[in-house]
Amino acid sequence: MAGPMARMMGQGGGPDSRSMDFKVSGRRLIAQFKPERLTICVLLFCVVVSVGLNVVGPKILGKATDLVFAGIIGRQMPSGATKDEVLASMRERGQGQIADMLRSTDFTPGKGIDFAAVGDVLLLALGTFLVAGMLMAVATRMVNRAVNRTMYRLREDVQAKLSRLPLSYFDKRQRGEVLSRATNDIDNIGQTLQQSMGQLINSVLTIIGVLAMMFWVSWLLALVALVTVPLSFVVATRIGKRSQPHFVQQWRSTGKLNAHVEEMYTGHTLVKVFGRQEESAKQFAEQNDALYEAGFKAQFNSGVMQPLMMFVSNLNYVLVAVVGGLRVASGALSIGDVQAFIQYSRQFSMPLTQVASMANLVQSGVASAERIFELLDAEEQEADPVRGELPEELRGRVELESISFRYDPEKPLIEDLSLKAEPGHTVAIVGPTGAGKTTLVNLLMRFYEVSGGRITLDGVDIATMSRDELRSGIGMVLQDTWLFGGTIAENIAYGAARDVTRGEIEEAARAAHADRFVRTLPDGYDTVIDDEGTGVSAGEKQLITIARAFLSDPTILVLDEATSSVDTRTEVLIQKAMAKLAHGRTSFVIAHRLSTIRDADTILVMENGAIVEQGAHTELLAADGAYARLYKAQFAQAVAEVD
Repeated sequence: MAGPMARMMGQGGGPDSRSMDFKVSGRRLIAQFKPERLTICVLLFCVVVSVGLNVVGPKILGKATDLVFAGIIGRQMPSGATKDEVLASMRERGQGQIADMLRSTDFTPGKGIDFAAVGDVLLLALGTFLVAGMLMAVATRMVNRAVNRTMYRLREDVQAKLSRLPLSYFDKRQRGEVLSRATNDIDNIGQTLQQSMGQLINSVLTIIGVLAMMFWVSWLLALVALVTVPLSFVVATRIGKRSQPHFVQQWRSTGKLNAHVEEMYTGHTLVKVFGRQEESAKQFAEQNDALYEAGFKAQFNSGVMQPLMMFVSNLNYVLVAVVGGLRVASGALSIGDVQAFIQYSRQFSMPLTQVASMANLVQSGVASAERIFELLDAEEQEADPVRGELPEELRGRVELESISFRYDPEKPLIEDLSLKAEPGHTVAIVGPTGAGKTTLVNLLMRFYEVSGGRITLDGVDIATMSRDELRSGIGMVLQDTWLFGGTIAENIAYGAARDVTRGEIEEAARAAHADRFVRTLPDGYDTVIDDEGTGVSAGEKQLITIARAFLSDPTILVLDEATSSVDTRTEVLIQKAMAKLAHGRTSFVIAHRLSTIRDADTILVMENGAIVEQGAHTELLAADGAYARLYKAQFAQAVAEVD
């Protein structure tokens, strides 16, 4: 809980705070769809045909309007005359303006509405829109398929990336913030693509198709409709640029808030013990306020876009209606063409408004995408050799040859340290906090790489071995226990690389002295515990993890304060079991309680990353040096009581 408490006091590090590069992140997100090329092609085909039919629809309906209007006009005209004769007669009577308006109408004097022709046209329009709707439904299914499969692969990439990241990456970041990227940000990308991808393609193609039809019907009206496009572009770009930083901040704030909630929930007992509820609530309120501010500004700025675009759309509608009316009056266009054109102006303005209104979704999704790409671009641990070397026989001889290591390049920690551990020997490492004891084990496990010297296992440099092969021969028990949601038997069996029987699980539990308390539980080994180990004490959780290490049957055993959570008597029993288990195995034991390592073959006393003393328990006491001072000051009385 040291990490959460340090961060509560404002000492923890945060995620990278680089500004978002919208274009680069957007292109990378689009590139994720490369494996879905076939699906995208089907999607585009369906959308193109659907948009084409929708674009032709108003022209067909305009034809129906012309037929109705022609029937109404023709019925009022004297039969037996031609259209030209009727129009000439109207001009002679001083009705030249009306004659000009009717010039573009294809009527037959004396003939009323041809309902059969109107019906055929309406059926054609109905069929056109029906097919367009069916194709759009297919396109929607293709969008869902492409997006879901892409998000599936992206989740796999993130999971694989997390497994390749070095321990230092997680040391510098809050766990909840990393989890937020792997969950909230990916979900946000998926929702953004689901809601915008198909609609965006449809809108862009609709704009192109409608524009072509508008120029076909009347190039003059088309130019009038295009007058408002620059205004729409200015509105969209100005508001988009104002919204982008707020969406970036929104998802950063979401990650920080999740990290805080995760930490406070994990350490809720400690928060209450130290009376930090108010401070925790205050921090939550501050981060919640920051998220509210960022979210409000992002949504408000992008939300203003739609009403402004609607205003521009209505302005376009008025211009088209006025100019179209004048063209009908002059006889240059039929009423049906103007009706179709007004529909086209709506069809032209609507996708522009939709594209603009989707800006908030797109910007939010790209902001999350950048956080995911930042994770995927993080520096990975060095790759394992293609064909890692292996010792001829894994016996457990470990040698550290003049190794050096630094967490911070400016602060030396371990310098020129050498050590030999023979097979079957127990090496105990003691020393004050910060001396480098756990770091030594991390280097042995290759959680970190040495910056100088080398570590060998049975004569083979561990840097030339694959990490999996190296760690398969090492069993490790940490001070911080880790259990997962499941039965106690499953938790113990987690340490085995093969399927194990219940008998082997119980044997490992007996060796760790966990069998006794497990059998007192209601369901014994089938008792279900959660990842917090609810229902068992801290010491009992430690016994379960020790049993897990026993079951792994390792060549090298690493115990990092493994008995710190058990009582003194159980600790002595575990040491006896360890002595039996350690026969023929190399053991590294890190301990603050010196009573746990009195029987070690070699005891190393570390200070400031260096070994200051080395020898057996009795030898080091006789030398009356650093070990003797630790022993006398901290443990002499406790050991006497146990003995």
